[in-house]
Amino acid sequence: MRAKQALSILSLALTVAAAAPAFAQDAADQKSLPTELIDALNAVFGKQTDNRAVHAKGIVLEGKFTPSAEAAALSKAPHLQAGATVPVTVRFSDFAGVPAIPDTDPNASPRGMAVKFHLPDGSNSDLVMHSYNGFPTATAAEFRDLLLALAASGKDAPKPTPLEKFFETHPIAKTFLTAEKPAPVGFATLPYFGVNSFKFTNAKGDSTVVRYRMLPGGGAEYLTKEQLAEAGPNYLAEEIRKRVGDGPVRMKLQVQIAEPGDKIDDPSIAWPDSRKTMELGVVEIDKVDPDSDAAQRALLFLENAVPAGIETADPMIDIRSQAYAVSFARRHATAAQ
Repeated sequence: MRAKQALSILSLALTVAAAAPAFAQDAADQKSLPTELIDALNAVFGKQTDNRAVHAKGIVLEGKFTPSAEAAALSKAPHLQAGATVPVTVRFSDFAGVPAIPDTDPNASPRGMAVKFHLPDGSNSDLVMHSYNGFPTATAAEFRDLLLALAASGKDAPKPTPLEKFFETHPIAKTFLTAEKPAPVGFATLPYFGVNSFKFTNAKGDSTVVRYRMLPGGGAEYLTKEQLAEAGPNYLAEEIRKRVGDGPVRMKLQVQIAEPGDKIDDPSIAWPDSRKTMELGVVEIDKVDPDSDAAQRALLFLENAVPAGIETADPMIDIRSQAYAVSFARRHATAAQ
């Protein structure tokens, strides 16, 4: 089962790579790392025009966030204070940089969930998560190298392929790509993980390092193999539309709290489940954006744009945010032509 899964989750990227010219970065190339990341994603999934370089297929919804009574003890951020209910914009997505990928394709996992908190002063605070507890590499530069190895490992690549060589020294990346990822009943029936670390500071000046996680209000639910075989290519968007139509969808926002010795700047290492968690509040989704396609093209999520009381603790956050901005600029530049 795992061998079949491994071949399946890599097949789409390898097919695209084999059909495209070889992609390589010249050593003298002075492009920034965020730009290299987007170029590498394009090499794997194909160059995007008006879509994201990755997590291209998605749906946008609206709702609100209500903080828990305990949240302010961790952070003085405005949306974590008692009574500070704020509007949110939520985007659920499939993984690949392919806007028409069927939801039933293994390459559609891990799923993504991004939340934009609309703060009282008119600013925003963003959160980006995916449905796998961990990241394939420790650094953004290693992730670029993984993508380049993937792009260079088409079916005619000599053995051992660049990807096979990369896996020899990066076993966590191999596990990430080959681990079984069950298909969910719906976008809102999955747990999501913020793999990067943040530092929270409360009004007293006490600081705590945390990682976010979002849990489905009704518990995790997955399709059986038989149910997956009968599901349509867009079943996730259809399911969340129906679910929201039946009433507000609630998901619990938590943080996992670091202990001494935990990796703060290495998102490839998941913290143990024994770590203490605290509930920050509830995201309640009650509306699908009436023009979701236009909304998701216009949305930009920047995790490093944080209010007082929250700081980035993992340098990957800044690089990821810059890469998202590169992808955003490219799809809007194309649309303007």
